[in-house]
Amino acid sequence: MSDRAFIAQLEGYGLTMAEIHYYRPDAPSWLQLYVWQDYDLAPDFPVLFGFLDHWRREIEAALHSVRIAHEQLIRPAEWRAIDGVISIQ
Repeated sequence: MSDRAFIAQLEGYGLTMAEIHYYRPDAPSWLQLYVWQDYDLAPDFPVLFGFLDHWRREIEAALHSVRIAHEQLIRPAEWRAIDGVISIQ
């Protein structure tokens, strides 16, 4: 059995983090911070936007702002070709 996160990364998903600022339902003048993290596809972010749609439908707290950070952890290695042969004795 393989790890779900590793399989997602091989399929092009990267680690996405969102800082979600929202107004507290019991104190509407106060902002609260929620940090969300999952694997998602940039630049469309279908997993994050699905979560935000769920938030708007099911949670009383109104969103103020969302800040997104994304990093593709598995990517092609950087290399350069070198002409020559090195003999090791």
